[in-house]
Amino acid sequence: MRHAALALAALISLAACSQQSAEAPKADAAPPAGIATEATKVANAALADRLPLDQPGDFEDAERGLLAQIQEDIFDENGNVVWAVNAFDFIEGAAPDTVNPSLWRQQQLLGKHGLFEIQDGLYQVRGYDLSVMSVIRGETGWIIVDPLISKETAAASLKLVNDTLGERPVSAVIYTHSHIDHFGGVRGIISEEDVAAGVPVLAPIGFTENAVAENLLAGNYMSRRAILMFGRTLPNGPAAQVGAGLGPATSAGTAGFIPPTEEISGRGTRRVIDGVTFEFVDAAGTEAPAEFMFYLPEFRALCTAEVATATFHNGLTLRGAKVRDFLEWSRVLDHVLTNYGGKSDVAFASHHWPTFGQENVEDYLRGQRDVYRYTHDQTVRRANEGQTQFEIADDIPEPNVQETHFDTRGYYGTLNHNAKAVYQYYFGWWDGVPATYNAWPMVERSKRMVALAGGEDAALVSGEKAFNDGDYRWAAEVFNAVVFTNPENKVAKDWLAATYEQMGFQAESGAWRDYYLTGAAELRQGVPEGGDGRVASAEFVAGVPTVELFNALAVRYSPEKLARDPFTLNFVFPDTEETLMLDVGVNTAFPRPGSASGSPAATLTISRAAFNDLILQARSFQDIAKAGEAKVEGDPSALLAWFSALETAPFWFNIVEP
Repeated sequence: MRHAALALAALISLAACSQQSAEAPKADAAPPAGIATEATKVANAALADRLPLDQPGDFEDAERGLLAQIQEDIFDENGNVVWAVNAFDFIEGAAPDTVNPSLWRQQQLLGKHGLFEIQDGLYQVRGYDLSVMSVIRGETGWIIVDPLISKETAAASLKLVNDTLGERPVSAVIYTHSHIDHFGGVRGIISEEDVAAGVPVLAPIGFTENAVAENLLAGNYMSRRAILMFGRTLPNGPAAQVGAGLGPATSAGTAGFIPPTEEISGRGTRRVIDGVTFEFVDAAGTEAPAEFMFYLPEFRALCTAEVATATFHNGLTLRGAKVRDFLEWSRVLDHVLTNYGGKSDVAFASHHWPTFGQENVEDYLRGQRDVYRYTHDQTVRRANEGQTQFEIADDIPEPNVQETHFDTRGYYGTLNHNAKAVYQYYFGWWDGVPATYNAWPMVERSKRMVALAGGEDAALVSGEKAFNDGDYRWAAEVFNAVVFTNPENKVAKDWLAATYEQMGFQAESGAWRDYYLTGAAELRQGVPEGGDGRVASAEFVAGVPTVELFNALAVRYSPEKLARDPFTLNFVFPDTEETLMLDVGVNTAFPRPGSASGSPAATLTISRAAFNDLILQARSFQDIAKAGEAKVEGDPSALLAWFSALETAPFWFNIVEP
């Protein structure tokens, strides 16, 4: 038997050698960019056939109450375009082959821009950023809700309001939640001096901590992935950027931060702001870790923030964030349906257009509630039956509500992605299969997969067949394995880019489309150079509480770079009357606000403004000290040792290739 086994092994070896000596087939050149394949045309046409895309109600609501429009592009102080007003004018008529027809309809609606009257005293500025800025007329001034991403777009929107309705001061600002598209433009409408003079800034409980966590602690990685998620480097056009589903696009201006003067909790919590009554409804853990909705009894109007909008939202965004609680999300929606639906003549949100009429509002809230609850319940049911997140995502059927209510369709989040998010919320990232718990990282796994396929050429031929069969999901896996095995393989990169492009052309989600198409662009053209998508600008950092700033610095601390024994540092900020002790150790640099070390290696006395400049590398320590804005007591080399151990992560790191 042993001899027979050896003979068999020899035969297999001989056959393998003869196969290798023969001319192996090679993949053809990838198809040209920007053209939909027949498989993509068929998929998009099938969706168009089963949806009532000509349903008029949304268009009537999106156009209702238009008062005025911004006619010219919005620029920053250096003359750079922050928002191009006519960038999406090409989105008209029937959907091209390169765009999912349902997404095309959504972006047609999002192209309706201008100042809109919801009812007397209640307005929205839409179409000049990813989000919507709502404006409420108070007794003395404008109450601004969610001042967009950039100070430039917020300022231009406020100017449109004042030019159209008569100039009034801003009497209050409300942030509905802790995502930057709802507070980043605040410095375009108020200043810290306005706050000091008595202008209140209201936000939900936990707002400051969570706003800083996303934009400073985890901001570099999230911002880099957001480039792909929002298609920020793509040109506008039918084969490229058509919009984000949640809004037209993200503005390219200056994001800032002014902390709230009050963070509000509870459901039914009342505040009278500039003569207007607000009833706040805490919605923490739903669309954002810190979020509220509110009801305006004098207007019979419900603001649903981003808990209910004209799309099925994300349980876990493509840029990365804390996973969201769909069970709580549905409960909060049921709360406002039960308590406010029957007495609301209009519901307006921080994205999209309002819903008018009491019956329509109730129907809208019920549909939104049901799509989140359905996804939660059916995912957990299938998990309890033993299915993994990937099996559930492929198995869970589209609920009936998505066939009749366009606002529940996946223009931003998707049923596939959200089922995985619900699974992660309860069970974590792992699918429970022992082999996947400690699997090889992508590069090493790809090398082994390609070797198993018989080499790069054999893998490419297999991927090309999958592409030609319209099986883009498998083609993407195969081509990606070759790219991660050999990033210099241009044929593999071209094929992978072509595959991502078709997946983008078919995507109903604007976020999925942008991610695929940006991935294709980076494979073809390389990672962009220059520019920076990070939020940590001087105007943002200026508003960040000191302890949160040190928490952000703590995640930049590289302990292996500390070239001395552990020590403590004291920081004194005379202008803010704050002190902070920093315990610099072999593993962490731990900040303790409001305290001081009895035997510090050094004490730095410095203004917060000068410290911000130092952290942002806007000024050197020597210049700050020379200006008399800082002094060091003790050993200056200890401060230098800590600063030297702080890393500044690169922004344009690779994502779609190793």
